[in-house]
Amino acid sequence: MNVPLLAMDEGERADLDAFRRDVLAGLAEAPRAIPAKYLYDARGSALFDAICEQPEYYPTRTEAAILRQRAQEIARLGGRGCALVEYGSGSSVKTRLLLEAMPDLHAYVPIDISRRHLEATARRLREDYPGLRVDPVTGDYMALDALPDTISDARRIGFFPGSTIGNLMPEEAVLFLRRARRLLRPDGALVLGVDLKKDPQWLHDAYNDRAGVTAQFTLNLLRRMNRELEATFDLSAFAHDASYNEAAGRIEIYFRSLRDQMVTIAGSRFQFAQGERIHTEYSYKYDQTEIAELARQGGFSVAASWTDPSRLFAVAFLK
Repeated sequence: MNVPLLAMDEGERADLDAFRRDVLAGLAEAPRAIPAKYLYDARGSALFDAICEQPEYYPTRTEAAILRQRAQEIARLGGRGCALVEYGSGSSVKTRLLLEAMPDLHAYVPIDISRRHLEATARRLREDYPGLRVDPVTGDYMALDALPDTISDARRIGFFPGSTIGNLMPEEAVLFLRRARRLLRPDGALVLGVDLKKDPQWLHDAYNDRAGVTAQFTLNLLRRMNRELEATFDLSAFAHDASYNEAAGRIEIYFRSLRDQMVTIAGSRFQFAQGERIHTEYSYKYDQTEIAELARQGGFSVAASWTDPSRLFAVAFLK
């Protein structure tokens, strides 16, 4: 059911307007695409948490193992009394590994586009860490220009886990790093999780889990458009479509029309041909040399880097 406009606050109305504009603009282009950030409404964020628990999805458990092993070293590099700023915090599960190793944090600043998911996460963290200052920021970290005044005097350590950097086009990743460098200031640093290049079969399985959770995650975007934009998508007439483009070094994720059909979205009509794919997300994979070059272009250098024994994933400390 749609939330009445009168029941929304100003921020929620602005978010809905941006969602409508971006969807209509993206579907009017050729090829069609919808920004990946709109996958993460409250249900989408919960489904992504479920993806992370699937046996085929190695990134989460592998990165968590690295962080568990290296948390004390990261805390030492970050220094006492710093502020931990997490980009795209989600449920902040991996963050807790750093919070446990950094008991003298000045504050934790989680940033996420899903307001409700962020508020729930902040509430749980305040309950579990009563001495920790939690200052959540709702918004798109790609467009964020300021952080809370409460951390103005603290050294800022950014945290961008989950290989989310891979969801950005390489040029967008550089722009993100440059923006992060400005927000984190010259004395700051960034802890970055990066999925490494590997046997393509690992990647195919990770994004096409047997339980179909990733498919639910992709198709939830259609459900969200039905709910918030008065769209008429028949979810049974679309399929999740993910494959690895080895030449480009990225997973490509789409939803694909299973038949010729007409869909109305926010009063506009769109014809989808059978087999037509609408892009939702890329997930770029990097090697260590490419990570160092990406950091350099973004204004950072790699101070330390850790990986797992199978070299599936890397965590880098950028200064």
